[in-house]
Formats: sequence, C-alpha cells, structure tokens
Amino acid sequence: MAVARTPGLGPLAGVRVVELAGIGPGPFAGMLLADLGADVVRVDRPNGSGLAVDPEYDVTNRNKRSVIVDLKTEEGPARVLDLAERADILIEGYRPGVAERLGVGPETCHARNPRLVYGRMTGWGQEGPLAPRAGHDIAYIALTGTLGMIGAPDAPPAVPANLVGDYAGGALYLVVGVLAALHHARATGTGQVVDAAIVDGAAHLASMIHGMLAAGGWQDRRGANLLDGGCPFYGTYETADGRYMAVGALEQQFYGEFVELLGIADRAPARKDVARWDELRELVAARFKTRTRDEWTAVFEGSDACVAPVLSLREAPAHPHLAARGTFTDHGGITQPAPAPRFSVTHTAVHGGPAQPGADTEDVARDWDVPRLLGAATDEAFDPPEPRLPGRPSSKG
Repeated sequence: MAVARTPGLGPLAGVRVVELAGIGPGPFAGMLLADLGADVVRVDRPNGSGLAVDPEYDVTNRNKRSVIVDLKTEEGPARVLDLAERADILIEGYRPGVAERLGVGPETCHARNPRLVYGRMTGWGQEGPLAPRAGHDIAYIALTGTLGMIGAPDAPPAVPANLVGDYAGGALYLVVGVLAALHHARATGTGQVVDAAIVDGAAHLASMIHGMLAAGGWQDRRGANLLDGGCPFYGTYETADGRYMAVGALEQQFYGEFVELLGIADRAPARKDVARWDELRELVAARFKTRTRDEWTAVFEGSDACVAPVLSLREAPAHPHLAARGTFTDHGGITQPAPAPRFSVTHTAVHGGPAQPGADTEDVARDWDVPRLLGAATDEAFDPPEPRLPGRPSSKG
C-alpha cells in the first residue's frame, strides 16, 4: 500500500501507529512518529502511566490520539488486537514476556496482521542476563561505558539527564528501526519485530570513540581527551556573573580567532602543546572571569571562534537564531521544541496538544473501524495517576 503524501501533514501521513502506554523512550518515540505525520493512537491504561506529569503538560503525547483499554480484562486484548490489525506499526515498552502474557505479543499480533512492524523498547533488551530486571537510563548508560566518559576527572561522572540513554540511545533507535522495518514490510508484505535496547543504542552512539580508543587516540578516562573536557579549547568556562560560556575552537583557524577575541593571543601557548594545556586552561579561565556571560557573548557575536553562551531551558527559545528558525514553538500555552527534522515538501507542525487519556475513543473507533473500542469507553473509568515521587523505581527494563 502506498504511503499518502499530503503536503502539510508530514512525510508519515497515512501511517498508523499503536503505542501501548508507558514512560520514557516509548512515548518520545511515539511523539516523533506523530510529529512526522503518523496517526499515533496511544492505548492508555485506566489508572494512568505512573508518570508524575499532568497529562495536559506532557508534550511527548502531542499530535497523538488516546483511547483507554484495560489489558487485564477479558475484552482488553481483543480491542488492542483490533487496532493492531489495522496498524502499520505497534510499539511497546514492557519487560520481556509481559506483552505475551497480556495477549498482545508479536506472535498474536502477527497472526492478525502479518505486515505489522512490532517495535519493542526496553533498557536491557529482549534477551541476556539482565533482560528481566528493572532499570533506568542511568544504569543502562553506566554499563555501556557512556556514562563513565562524561564529567570532570576529579568528580563523579556527570548525569546527562535522561537524554543519552532513554532518548538518544533508546527512542531514536526505535524510530529508525521501525521505519526501516516498515520500508521492508511494504516491499515484501512481511512484518517483523524490532528489538530496540537502550544498552545497544547507547553503545552504538560511542562508535567513533571506540575507533579512537583502538587507534590510541582516546584515553579510557574522563577529562583527558579532545572531546570530553580534557582539551582547554573544547569545554565550558565560568564568567564574572556565575554563568558559563562554551568553547569549541578545535581547528587552528577557529582557535586563532578565539584567542584573539579573548585577548590572550600574545600569551597563549601553542594549541598542540599538550604539556602546556593546564597553563592554557588557567589562562582562558581567568580571562573569562573578567566579564559577564552576556558581555562575552557580544564579543564573540558574528565570529567563527566557535564560542556560545550556555543558556538555560527558559532562555533558549528567545535566542535570536533559534527564534528566527522557529526551533521552539508555542502551542496551547506551552513553549516546546518544534518537530525535527524539517522537510521541504511534507512540512510538519504541532497540530494537537497532549492527548488526554481516552478523549479520542469515538474518533478512533470510527476512523480505524474498531467498534469494540466504544465498549471500552463505557465500561472502563479513568482514574488519574497519583503523583510519582522523583527516583521511584520503574519497571522499565
């Protein structure tokens, strides 16, 4: 079946996706598919996902539609299978074996829809000694060596929020996988299972570093390398007002402009003199301390010195470059990142706010021709989740 190509709706217009509700990388992957134009139906649980975010503000559920199905009831699995029969992609983030026990595993879904791409999002993967164990982003990137690369050498590894594991190593790899499998399914008529494990993706992200390590160009410790803060012209520096500037003047021509604008060109050691890197770092740090962040921003404005202010989440949308590109957008009173990447023909946009649990049941039942969903709307009440305290364990594994 050919994909509908409707300008203005995104390149995935016409693609149907079922997202079995979870937390972390699964919803983010569903958001990305929805941003790209897919019709993503999120199957919410009667008691919520357990995420301590008011559904009205959970932007990872934007551009989606929601129905509520209790998979632990007799009719629950049949309702999900009705959706799977009409879908191109299904994504779930349960521990291995849970979907099968609930009656919506790959084998059961493929019996109804052989063309279905079944995406599985976990931390540890579908097999291996840790596969059945619970976990979170930080543990996944810890085991891959990724976490150990980040931070100062005299301090504990720095935690990069959940961006490197959940989203970069997890959700983005899941999306790449299901879209590749969808291409195969449309060419052959055969669906398949995509096993997206955060440990696999996080390890894969460090491919270049592993090559450098093998070649002797990377030391296996923090703060000792070109790209991990060990280099004095690739790092961050505090300014007079307690804020920071980021420096990435790696190449000679950029470095030359950097030291000139910083005002240390006559005193700076040679860029390649590693033995004097500590001296150079102290010189750069002392110089940055003489002015505020905004003053240094003005100094480097319009240059090729590869220097930028370190902005906060609330500051970033107002930066002139990001504002000019529309990198952030406002929808429903929420400032949020706009869909990415961009397309010259099949433009994308935030066209709907966060899907509210169960709010789209009637529309989905009609559009997908799944009348059994209407029964779910009447015999299952939605109870909002209790707030989840930070650090509470998750079953995501």
